[in-house]
Amino acid sequence: MRRRDMFRVGLAGAAGLFGLRQVKAAAEERLKVVYHLSDIDKVNFVLGNIKNHYDGTGGNVDIVLVVHGPALASFKTKGASGATSSRFGGLVQQGLLPQACGNTMHGMDLTLADLLDGFHIAEKGGVVRLAELQHQGYVYLRP
Repeated sequence: MRRRDMFRVGLAGAAGLFGLRQVKAAAEERLKVVYHLSDIDKVNFVLGNIKNHYDGTGGNVDIVLVVHGPALASFKTKGASGATSSRFGGLVQQGLLPQACGNTMHGMDLTLADLLDGFHIAEKGGVVRLAELQHQGYVYLRP
């Protein structure tokens, strides 16, 4: 093999190793996902998707749930079903960051005290928060 060819093979090998390191680093990064929930009839479906997401990634994921519109009523302390409350609480313990649309809260005359534990307020509104999170690199999901 000529000297020039050996140099090219060496460069190709080094590039391959560098590429493998980049792939490994990317695989170890935490996923960032935002779930969008506004339909009241999809509450349990979305909570199930989030549970499956945690299970499927071994917990190596940051998940934000942005709730606005009619779906927010399902998370009221008074009125949330036992199943929804229990499932939601378990997801919050796993790291779920639920955010309630400030506009919807105002329209429904709700405070954080009226919602299940764990919620934060999306002060500028749910749709604004969704756009902010996407801009920060979160993958947008609306099941």
